[in-house]
Amino acid sequence: MGGAVSAGEDNDELIDNLKEAHYIRSELVERAFRAIDRADYYLEEHRDNAYKDLAWRHGNIHLSAPCIYSEVMEALDLHPGLSFLNLGSGTGYLSTMVGLIVGPFGLNHGVELHADVMEYAYQKLDYFIKTSESFDKFEFCVPSFVVGNCLEIPPECREYDRVYCGAGVQREHEDYMKNLLKVGGVLVLPLEEKLTKITRTGSNSWETKKIIAVSFAPLVQPKHGANGRPKAVPLPMLEVRSLQELSRVTIRHALRVTSGPGEAASRGRGSSLGSSLGSSLGVGRGLAVAGLHKYGPRFKRRRVHRRHCNALVLANREVGVSCSAAPSLTPSPRDANNNRGGRGGGGGGGEEEEEDGEREREREERRRRSRRGGGGRGGGVVEEQEDTDEEEEDEEEERESEHQQQQQQEEEEEEETRELLRAEPTVNVLRERILSLPLPEPLKMYLLYYREK
Repeated sequence: MGGAVSAGEDNDELIDNLKEAHYIRSELVERAFRAIDRADYYLEEHRDNAYKDLAWRHGNIHLSAPCIYSEVMEALDLHPGLSFLNLGSGTGYLSTMVGLIVGPFGLNHGVELHADVMEYAYQKLDYFIKTSESFDKFEFCVPSFVVGNCLEIPPECREYDRVYCGAGVQREHEDYMKNLLKVGGVLVLPLEEKLTKITRTGSNSWETKKIIAVSFAPLVQPKHGANGRPKAVPLPMLEVRSLQELSRVTIRHALRVTSGPGEAASRGRGSSLGSSLGSSLGVGRGLAVAGLHKYGPRFKRRRVHRRHCNALVLANREVGVSCSAAPSLTPSPRDANNNRGGRGGGGGGGEEEEEDGEREREREERRRRSRRGGGGRGGGVVEEQEDTDEEEEDEEEERESEHQQQQQQEEEEEEETRELLRAEPTVNVLRERILSLPLPEPLKMYLLYYREK
């Protein structure tokens, strides 16, 4: 499946295309997609295909098309603090995006059939945490994966707020999937060639909505053990967090939302750590609540560039109209003879008008002489030809002058565009604040998740 939108040159352009095609419709989903580069989940030799709206498979490793993931993320209706179960978690790409939204106090579990794929997912997760520029801009719920067949989860397992299945579900397994949900929970799965959203409205009541037509490989049926029964797949264990880990989450959150000295001054005397925490907690802990740009510097520069060019063109048009339509509104400067510019030769516009008037008078004088026949009929024809040649020369000069002005204006616009697109130094505010704390270096590195840069 896929191919619904145009390919992008990079991850940001792919997301732009998904937005324009209305596959991505909410701000939370857009931020999560922009934070994780899809190409990082491809093998190095296949990265060239990462920004196409196509599914990708290599052995047991599989990624769905970007348009499918977009519809899934929108249908899950995620927000901070939810519990999420990914059946067929694969590379961990979707689980990592979900973790950026549900935040550190959510739950993020996955079940994967193939052990080599789960190992691949943990490698990609570690790479994201250690190297991604986006990691410090979000409060993250780290995914936990287990190996097993998702149809072998014991019926007495815990229930989840959100469940996604990444393989085609047969009708006979629909009720099994529904029972994994809490009341009020949402299940998204491919059911009979349709991506389907099922909401549990009560203990025994459900609402079903078909989203789009899809084509998924079917679920692998469980294999029975020696005793004739399928072996149960234990879900990731729920562990009580240590005080040390909770402290790291709290300190990072406080540093992320607390203003520095300069920022506090610009906001006024009422700014405080408590008010910053209160305002940020009001919108949730999952996504970046710092003053960082939500899309990153590259997207910001691109958007500013487009708006600037549009504003520049409109401004030029308005200036041109105002100058031509109302020249008398702005008083011209007076010269030593108390004459205004434009009448007494004090302004550049007045000189041009005088030159144009002089040319027009000369042409009129030639026409009158030609009508009198002073130089004979042939002379009149010659003078008329000379007038025509002069008019053509004047028009050519005007066209060249307009072309030069337009070319100069385009060069100025290109220079301003280059200034806007010039790479801006990005500052990791959270990292700088952690490094400035009066703490031992091992504690600082722990707060930074041992990220070296």
